Amino acid sequence: MRLPGFLVATVAAAVLLWPGRPSAQVAGGPTLAVSGHTNQAPWVASHGRFVAVSWGASAGGKADVFLAVSRDAGQTFAAPVRVNAAAGEARVSGEIAPRVALVPAIGTADPEVVVLWNARDGATQIKIARSRDGGRTFSAAAALQQPGAAGERGWQALAVDRRGTAHAIWLDHRGMAGGNDGAAEHTGEHDGVAMAQRSGLYYSSQSGGPAAERELFKGVCYCCKTALATGPDGSVFAAWRHVFAGNYRDMGFTVSRDGGKTFSPLVRVNQDGWSINGCPDDGPAMAVDGRGAVHLVWPTVRGGTEGALLYAVSHGGRSFSTPAQVATLGGPKPSHPQIAVNGSGQIVIGWDEVRGGVRNVAISRVTSTAGGAPSFGSPETLDTAQGAYPVLAAVPGGWLAVWTSGPPDRAVIATKVIR
Repeated sequence: MRLPGFLVATVAAAVLLWPGRPSAQVAGGPTLAVSGHTNQAPWVASHGRFVAVSWGASAGGKADVFLAVSRDAGQTFAAPVRVNAAAGEARVSGEIAPRVALVPAIGTADPEVVVLWNARDGATQIKIARSRDGGRTFSAAAALQQPGAAGERGWQALAVDRRGTAHAIWLDHRGMAGGNDGAAEHTGEHDGVAMAQRSGLYYSSQSGGPAAERELFKGVCYCCKTALATGPDGSVFAAWRHVFAGNYRDMGFTVSRDGGKTFSPLVRVNQDGWSINGCPDDGPAMAVDGRGAVHLVWPTVRGGTEGALLYAVSHGGRSFSTPAQVATLGGPKPSHPQIAVNGSGQIVIGWDEVRGGVRNVAISRVTSTAGGAPSFGSPETLDTAQGAYPVLAAVPGGWLAVWTSGPPDRAVIATKVIR
C-alpha cells in the first residue's frame, strides 16, 4: 500500500526498475530488490504481457510484502510497491511465499492484482488484498480466518477463477493450540500421523468479501507448501502433502466443481514409499491447461532414495497417471519444484539443486506426453550462484522465470525471459 512519503523512500531504496530504463541484471533479466533487505520467496502471475511479481523483503527481524509489475512481458518492471499496510507484519520463507494472482480485465485495461500472504500480528493470519489500478495501490487487507483463531497457520496458496473470485487454502494448526502440541503424548513410528490429525487444510474464498473459512481435511504434513489452481470451467483444484498411515508423506488432491461450495473426497496421487517421522519442508506445484488437465510435480523418493521430482497428470481429477521422474542436473537432492503451462499446452518445470556445494536453479521442458508417458528435454541451468525457489509464468513467445538469488544477507529477486 502506498503511504504518504513511502513512494520516495521505496524508489530510493530499491533497484530502479522504471519502465523503459535499464535495470540491474542477474542471469539476463531485471533484478527486483529492496536495498538493505533480504529479498526472498517470489511468486509470479501473468496475463498476456502484464506480469506481477510478489516477494518478501526483511530487515531487523521484520518483513513486508512487495509487488512489482511489468507491462512488457518481463523486460522491465515498475518500482516496487509495498502491499501490506501494517509495516513489518509479514511472515515469509521459501515455503511461505506471498502469492499473487490476476483477474483479467476487459479490453486493454490492466488486470486486477490479488495478493495473499501470511501475517504475524500476535497470532498468525492469512490476509488478502486487491489492486484495481494495476498494482499501484492496494485495498485494505482482509483476514480469511475468524478473528482470534488460535494456533499457527500458513503455507497458503491462491487462485482466481474467471469471475474474479479468489480461492485460498492454507495449513492450520489451531487443533494444537492450548496444549503441548502433542510432543510428549505420542511416541513410536506413528507419532507423525497422530500429530498430523491435529493439523488441517483450510479453505476460504473472497469475491465481495471473505467467506467463512472451513476445514477440508485433517492429517496434513504441516510445513510443506500447498498448491491451488482453477480450470477453464471454474473448477478449483488443490494439492498438498498429506500424512497417511505408516507416516507416508504422499500427495493429497481434491477438486471442487461448484466454485468451492463442496470438494471431492481425498485423492492419494501416488504411493511413493516415503515414510518419515518429520516434514520434508518441500511441497507440490500445480498447473492446469486449457483443456482442464491438471499437471502436478512434487519432490519425493524414487526406489527408496530421497531426491526425485515426479510429474503426473490427471484428466478428470479422480486419479493421476503413473508418475514420471523429471530429468534434473544429477545432484543429490533437487528441491522446490514449480510448473507452468502456456496457452498452447507446453509445459515447463523448474527447481533448485545443489551441485558442487552451490545451489543452482534449472528448468526442464516437457517435450512430449504421447500415450500418457511424458518425456523431458535436457535440463537448462539458469543460476549457478546460490539460486533457490524458482517460480514460472508463461509470457508471449516464452516463459518468465523468477527466483531468489545470492547469499541470504544480500539476496535479490532475479528474473529471466526464456525463449
